[in-house]
Amino acid sequence: MLLISIFASVSIGSVSVALPTTTKILIHHIPFINSTPTWEASEELIVMNLRLPRVFLAILIGAMLSVSGVAFQGVLRNPLADPYILGVSSGAALGAAIAILFIPNLMLFGRFTLPIFAFLGSVLALILVLLISGKQRHRGSDSFILAGVIVQSFMGAVLSFLITISDKKLQSIVFWMMGSLANHDWQDVWVLIPYFMIGTLFLLIQQRDLNILSLGENAAIHLGMDVQKKKVLILAFASLLAASAISIVGIIGFIGLIIPHLIRIVFGSNHKILLPVSVIAGGIFLLWTDTLARTIIPSREIPIGVLTAFLGAPFFAYLFYKSRNGRS
Repeated sequence: MLLISIFASVSIGSVSVALPTTTKILIHHIPFINSTPTWEASEELIVMNLRLPRVFLAILIGAMLSVSGVAFQGVLRNPLADPYILGVSSGAALGAAIAILFIPNLMLFGRFTLPIFAFLGSVLALILVLLISGKQRHRGSDSFILAGVIVQSFMGAVLSFLITISDKKLQSIVFWMMGSLANHDWQDVWVLIPYFMIGTLFLLIQQRDLNILSLGENAAIHLGMDVQKKKVLILAFASLLAASAISIVGIIGFIGLIIPHLIRIVFGSNHKILLPVSVIAGGIFLLWTDTLARTIIPSREIPIGVLTAFLGAPFFAYLFYKSRNGRS
């Protein structure tokens, strides 16, 4: 399914490249395979330099946000936990913006450093949410949501203020704030891969511990787990995944909410299945969402964050309503 989606998405766009031609171009670039080009140079440029890096970027971003959402929901034992809803995404965006504004020579250190500042912003946002929502035994879905709204609003206000007083360089990220995979290249893909590998592999290793945490803190302690240390580690790596993704493509909301819930409906809540399936499903979902974003309006492109908000907001409202009725 993932492979089919890649070939199809690369073929679709404002300038159509036939699927057989796309297949030949991609095969031509596989090492040790010799083939004679029968296509236009412009078609190869479109496939290899414009669409293929964007396709891989969409897959990486979707996978990272989905796995991050699974981890947040598992650790916090809250079905509504999501990097976007909890304000972690806004914190990451603010961290990246501050780095761009106050560290003029940031790019001298390479693009690899920007996700680190986004990560610091996301951690700050998460700490604020946990402090505002109260002590663990008093936390419920409502308190998390309210705390997330507060933090998200505050971080968004600070970010808007920075954009207002900054030069045109930072003002150009207004489109980036809505989430967009446009104007990215292979370098952005290579920047994300180490963060994707580190964060995803760590969380995949935590499958068993996430299952134990889902039983409750008392059960986890009884089984010998250092609960607080484990929670901090998992939340840190989940925040790293979300922050590094956001630092490259901007704020894309609700992926970490939609995908885990859909996977749970089909496969259940076992994290040994939930985590790896979310990696694949999240990548495919965002890939097709981005394909729709760049093709639904001819000669125009909708920010992908706008589309995910259209899908995610009603889905979140349904889950919130369902969770409230479940407690009443």
